[in-house]
Amino acid sequence: MAFAAFPFRAVLMGVLSLGIGCSDKPEPKPPPTPVEPWDGTYTPLVELSDWVDRGAFAPCSFTPPSGTNIDCDNPALFDLSQCDTASLDTLEPHGVYHVDMRLTSGQPDAAGFRIPADGSTGTINNQYSWPTPLTRQQLKGSFQLSAKFTLRNRVRQLVFAGCGVTGPGTVTGCFAHCANGKFTSSGTFEAARMTWGRGESESSGGLRLLSETHLQTDLPVDVYVHRQHAYVVSVDDVLSQTLGGLAVVDVSDPNHPIIRKKITLPGDSFWNAVWAKDNALYIASDVSGVVVFDISNPAEPVFVRSLPTGARINVHTLFVEGNRLYAMSPSPAVTGETLVFDISSPLEPVLLNRLVTPDEVSWLPYTHDAFAYEDKLYINKYSTGYVVFDVKDAQNPRQLGRYTFSVDGREPMSHASAVGTFAGKTIAFEGGEGSGTHLRVLDVTDPANIQLIGRYKLRQQTSIHNIILKDKLLYITYYHEGLRVLDVSVPTQPREIAYFNTYRESDRGRTDELLTGAIGVRVPGDGSVYVVDTSRGLMIFNEP
Repeated sequence: MAFAAFPFRAVLMGVLSLGIGCSDKPEPKPPPTPVEPWDGTYTPLVELSDWVDRGAFAPCSFTPPSGTNIDCDNPALFDLSQCDTASLDTLEPHGVYHVDMRLTSGQPDAAGFRIPADGSTGTINNQYSWPTPLTRQQLKGSFQLSAKFTLRNRVRQLVFAGCGVTGPGTVTGCFAHCANGKFTSSGTFEAARMTWGRGESESSGGLRLLSETHLQTDLPVDVYVHRQHAYVVSVDDVLSQTLGGLAVVDVSDPNHPIIRKKITLPGDSFWNAVWAKDNALYIASDVSGVVVFDISNPAEPVFVRSLPTGARINVHTLFVEGNRLYAMSPSPAVTGETLVFDISSPLEPVLLNRLVTPDEVSWLPYTHDAFAYEDKLYINKYSTGYVVFDVKDAQNPRQLGRYTFSVDGREPMSHASAVGTFAGKTIAFEGGEGSGTHLRVLDVTDPANIQLIGRYKLRQQTSIHNIILKDKLLYITYYHEGLRVLDVSVPTQPREIAYFNTYRESDRGRTDELLTGAIGVRVPGDGSVYVVDTSRGLMIFNEP
């Protein structure tokens, strides 16, 4: 349930812990809207995949024929005669945008770009290049962007031309790709500025920010709260060449957290997930598997061992249920694997099995996350989909079913989930990671016949990340969309009851990267909600 290892940069400087001012008297909550109890009935929904073809975004085109020898970076090559280009005057000359792209063939693409407010050179980030300086950057009045980069010995160009403004912070237009001086493909786009979407305020539903703690790290990604301490792990930042690691934060007073310690190990600091049980703290490492610390003194973790012993293995996420620790590993096993440990003695995990999911349909067989519930393990296998195993006998796990949501060749991106019981049915709340990924509600009562029964989606240009189910409330860290709290007592109709927009363009370290913003979340039952934002660090809220 943590950060997928995609490169992006967030720069946090110094160690700063501050309480955000708030009144002594909590904001009164609005009376809840009565909801009829769910009786377990539903009508299955049609799977639409993460990217829905909405047709051409704008009435413009790139005029040269495909294969023409040409320099793409020429605004005159776009036909904008049918466009409302005057509306582009309403744009600010800077900002962070994410772009939903549609090739003329109907296939999807995506990109992001950032133009700084100080007028310095901006960057663009897409599947061909990360991140690349812009060679042309103009937003206000004439929306023109271009970049040139080299990939696999080919000099590539990506150019954008705005057609018009279709809503607050939303621009449509056309784009083109060139390679080695030849026009290769083109299409239309819709770009959304990453300010708070849909005219929202900072927060709603009585959700209040109690404190915000900037950590001694650039890229915090996950948090676990245990014995009045928040354990926040971070990954290495390739661009700033700063190391990740563990920050130990005393949260006995959630209004005034105190950083107690910062820990890394030699050559081992890309730490992506964290969990605790009794006196043991487990950390997912990309080089040494599961790192075990003794937290008999919660403020002073003591290194015990890394598991499996003597192995170099990338463990990306963790899940603990009862006396089982599940460690999800994307590599070096080609299709990924899940390591199953007995943690009856928490400081002495015993490896029981290495569960490999048969990969049948995948271009990216990446074991990312899993959720254990009632002797079943629900594994997020990225492009392979959502896979269910019977793990009652760890030595003899059995695959029970799989849900894939590939539509017209567009692959799924299953990333994280939470599972519970509603009206006698087993319901999974599943989300992907990537442009357009969102929440799916699945009836997994019969794993061999999984049904889609509900969904929740915000802007196409943004991505969901982590999911926590507490009673009938679902907490989602939605990257640029911040923290979202849903009432899922009627699973077929997830209903947003509160939110907090953590993302601000002006935050130190904000980039053109899609996977930045609210990323990690825990709701330990102590009255607070703990969120990790990749730029702002540890943010603590009241439970709504």
